[in-house]
Amino acid sequence: MEARMTPASHYLRCCEREIHFVEWGDKDAPPLIMWHGLARTGRDFDDLAAALADSYRIICPDTIGRGLSQWSPDPDSEYCLAFYARLAQTLVDQLGITRMRWVGTSMGGAIGTVAGATTLKGRISHLVLNDNGPSLASVAIERIKSYAGNPPQFDTVTELEAFLRTVYKPYGWQSDTQWRRMAETSMRRMPNGKVTPHYDPAMVRQFIVHPNDYDLWDEYDALDMPTLVLRGVDSDLLLQETTEEMTRRGPKAQLAVIPGCGHAPALNVPAQIELVRAFLAR
Repeated sequence: MEARMTPASHYLRCCEREIHFVEWGDKDAPPLIMWHGLARTGRDFDDLAAALADSYRIICPDTIGRGLSQWSPDPDSEYCLAFYARLAQTLVDQLGITRMRWVGTSMGGAIGTVAGATTLKGRISHLVLNDNGPSLASVAIERIKSYAGNPPQFDTVTELEAFLRTVYKPYGWQSDTQWRRMAETSMRRMPNGKVTPHYDPAMVRQFIVHPNDYDLWDEYDALDMPTLVLRGVDSDLLLQETTEEMTRRGPKAQLAVIPGCGHAPALNVPAQIELVRAFLAR
């Protein structure tokens, strides 16, 4: 079977919620889950997935409340890492995936950590944590809450793109085409005709209702798979001392510091892609 080099869009019911995901590659290839960050969608991985689709069956979900997945009718209970990890298990079980590699950016890395210690224990063979760790800087969390909880509305997609270019400047270099794709794959139009980022603002209540959700040293220490942590050199969320401790504890992660990025590297340029490819091929 020829590998699918463009994404196919799918929907599955997981924990009574409709979850959207895109799939790349050959269904018979080794499975690779790519899970996005807090206010993003699975389409953030288009460049990395396209580059690796010749080697893996790649699944890029939209978390509940993001992108094309259903919004939760019970946000205080379901917008949290434990529920996301249950969604992940239900999703891969329905896809017939018993063993997988996992690449997670920010929140997607935290979901991988929690799932790897609980719902998917023993089933994740390689874990990539993209600017995520078991302890996050509180100042950066407050910054993220300030914009994620009150998404702005714009008259035009061009204005939304300009906003995204500012907020996600720490992702590092992206081409004009990549910025435009980000805008078009992470927008929704409001009843008043304006456009806004494509997520449920209530998802930020995770930080209020579950204030310790990202304190994950116990889960991290329970992991034993090969782990790669990527840290944007200018990241204000994942501190250098945290990554150094990650190399000594739990799975004793391999650390790579990514130049020209903060939180979080976009995994869209050859040097970053090859770093991930080489680790996953171990």
